[in-house]
Amino acid sequence: MITHIPAGFQALPLRIVQLSLAAVLKCGQSFRWSIADLPPESLTNGSSLSQEYRLCLKDRVVCLRQSSEHLFYRSMFPSPAPSDTALALKDAETLLWLRDYFQLDVDLGKLYREWAQRDKVFMRLQDRFSGIRILRQDPWENLVSFICSSNNNMAGSRRWCKPLQGVLSPLCPSQRTWRSGDLSRFPAAPALAAPEVATRLRALGFGYRADFIQKTAKMLVEAHGHDPSASDRWLGGLRTVPTDEARQELLKFMGVGRKVADCVLLMSLDKREVIPVDTHVHQIAVKHYGLKSGAKSSNGKTPMTPKIYDEVNTKLVAIWGDYAGWAHSVSIPLV
Repeated sequence: MITHIPAGFQALPLRIVQLSLAAVLKCGQSFRWSIADLPPESLTNGSSLSQEYRLCLKDRVVCLRQSSEHLFYRSMFPSPAPSDTALALKDAETLLWLRDYFQLDVDLGKLYREWAQRDKVFMRLQDRFSGIRILRQDPWENLVSFICSSNNNMAGSRRWCKPLQGVLSPLCPSQRTWRSGDLSRFPAAPALAAPEVATRLRALGFGYRADFIQKTAKMLVEAHGHDPSASDRWLGGLRTVPTDEARQELLKFMGVGRKVADCVLLMSLDKREVIPVDTHVHQIAVKHYGLKSGAKSSNGKTPMTPKIYDEVNTKLVAIWGDYAGWAHSVSIPLV
């Protein structure tokens, strides 16, 4: 039973154990969501909702709130406002986008139970963080975001995304309706492909990542033309090819190593078994899952070689199964 639906929102029955916005949108998958504290006057009729999550898409701003049993959603559009009939159609589009973006066809509770049966470590930790699922993001945005996040933490990655979208992409049509912060569309590949873009990004503090972003965008434009939809179709098409083939295509881009490629494969290209590996994941595989540590260098640490990377993946996929990448996103931060 719904006790309160925020004004202007639609309600989707969805328990927080299936999707926790507070966990999923802050766990290092997407860096562009804006999180706003709601004013006290909005907390009426017994509502416990205190935050709203906002994301600017190409033609709308999606706004989300959540209770323990429901996901509340609405979209804001540029003026003039859509007619009631058009708005109903657009609300249906937003719901389809939500189901796709959060992959709501996947029963997360069933996966948690399966992982607990397969893995004693997961069984011990599963109650500490529920509702974490992998997003199905726009591949281009995901690719650029993880080029920016390489050798960086989550806070730093969020700082990169704001100037990238704010300077090189137009504000969302409905930006004026917000009282805090700017909401901008993510720039398409042609907007980042010109040589002067690298100079602008370096001036914004992107450092060596400026060239990586500009050259990656240039490679896409040279291969697929200046129509952004052509690059989007090609990147989206990697969802239908084998994992190794898709990975090799991603590795051709500037600034994309094995881990960045695997993050993109997992978080936007439907490769649910892929586990992005770093030294932390390797250490956990050694400590908790019986993987041999490998030879150490003079500094006492085991260098991340392609062989070790593959061994960690093979070991953890054997334990967690087809959704190993999803299990990794839940368990690794908790171990």
